[in-house]
Amino acid sequence: MPDLHQKIESLFPQEQHLPEQYRNWQPVRQDYYLIEGELRRWQGPLQEVRSPIRIRDAEGNQLKLIGEAPLLTEAAVLETLDVAVRAYSNGRGVWPTMSVGERIQSVQRFTAAMLLKREEIVTLLQWEIGKSLQEAEREFDRTVLYIRDTLEALKELDRVSSRFVIQQGIIGQIRRAPLGVVLCMGPYNFPLYETFTTMIPALVMGNTILLKPPRFGVLIFQPLLAALRDSFPAGVVNTVYGEGEAVVPPLMASGLVDVLGFIGTHKVADSLRAVHPRPHRLRCVLGLDAKNPAVILPDADLDLAVAECIQGSLTYNGQRCTALKILFVHRSIVDEFLQRMSTGISALKCGMPWEPGVTITPLPEPEKPAYLEGLVTDALALGAQIVNPGGGASSGSFFYPALLYPVTPQMRVYNEEQFGPVIPVVPFDDIRETIDYVVASNYGQQASIFGQNSDLLAQLVDALVNQVCRININSQCQRSPDSFPFNGRKNSADGTQSVADALRIFSIRIVVAARETEANREIITSIVRERKSHFLSTDYML
Repeated sequence: MPDLHQKIESLFPQEQHLPEQYRNWQPVRQDYYLIEGELRRWQGPLQEVRSPIRIRDAEGNQLKLIGEAPLLTEAAVLETLDVAVRAYSNGRGVWPTMSVGERIQSVQRFTAAMLLKREEIVTLLQWEIGKSLQEAEREFDRTVLYIRDTLEALKELDRVSSRFVIQQGIIGQIRRAPLGVVLCMGPYNFPLYETFTTMIPALVMGNTILLKPPRFGVLIFQPLLAALRDSFPAGVVNTVYGEGEAVVPPLMASGLVDVLGFIGTHKVADSLRAVHPRPHRLRCVLGLDAKNPAVILPDADLDLAVAECIQGSLTYNGQRCTALKILFVHRSIVDEFLQRMSTGISALKCGMPWEPGVTITPLPEPEKPAYLEGLVTDALALGAQIVNPGGGASSGSFFYPALLYPVTPQMRVYNEEQFGPVIPVVPFDDIRETIDYVVASNYGQQASIFGQNSDLLAQLVDALVNQVCRININSQCQRSPDSFPFNGRKNSADGTQSVADALRIFSIRIVVAARETEANREIITSIVRERKSHFLSTDYML
């Protein structure tokens, strides 16, 4: 559709038509990284960071240069690892031996400094990964809320651990201790929030950190480096920059990384885990692939189902692990469902991230439009049709949503996680067809079911509860609230993440015990009363 193609091209702005605050915006030159409590100047090569937002000029649409970041060498990366190892010092460093209250105060100082950088980070989220202003603000604010909720959960955990237990003639105190050096690697779609959902709990439990920004979203941490430097002891938080394939395997191969906190694909996670020479020492906290299905039953409230499915499959262009990535619709209602979906997609606003009410924005991965086009072409060749007008049209980094029907098991999009604005719809006659799909799937994160018949809903719940880790009734898949467990089966996750669970997964329970004798009572009382130990303590946090 040449007219639509031209219309999409026209969405990209000319320099003089940019919002005023961006017209003279200078690229971020980050030629330093955080190591051992200093922002060390990097004398080596830098990687260019270009926005998915193209600027129209006489020569066409050009990717806008928005900054540069260090390309560290293997030697420099291994030096940051050595710094983190020394800061942990086998659990005897300043940070791991610090009291819980002192660690909380450090994180609170960091949070206060982070809030001052809100506007800068929100701007970078828009320009670097194409996230809409509303979604970027939401990510920042949710990250701050997650930090605060984590600190409250830690206080409660510490309160429970503040007493001694006497059983079978043994006096004991059970507390949690850190694990060591944690490598935190977040994804590009939620580079701030998802990175901090591993880094913050790992940090407050006393671990030292190697922070590796994602491939896209690397610049958003630049405004926070000084705050990280000033809020924590030297060496507690260090940053690793560079091509992931070049700098991460040497870190893992060293055997000195104790915890891998990674959010990405299961293939990358498996390859990183495989090079670690001490697999029983390594703990993995992984958020991986997902192919979350929605099942729309014949008695579903179509207004509700369509609204939730559009939002669930196309919020931030469908670039969420919790996005709805395949829709199973009962054959008796599929025609009406498709018509309403098509109408709803046409009503979505497409444009640049700063435009009010925009939903569909440029994609940050340069190779993604071609990949999505390949999925659509494959489906069309095997009998599917594009239902919505203009679906699948693209220009540069922009891809207009494609609603595909009918999708069959022979098509790639039936099984592959598209992670973008392509919506496959599969008709079904018997709910056993949908159950069989989930059972056979390599993924098991979440599912959504839409309907009113409590018998059918209960049957689906019971069938799916041992296949996925969250079932959403009459609502899209999602992670929130952060107090709920967030995990997955099969290739979708390793370890449970939530505010409370994350504190436990980045630490280990330790018992200090003694026989209940008068001499031991006096020893323990002396240690506690005179505050000789950070670990053995009855301090109660309010």
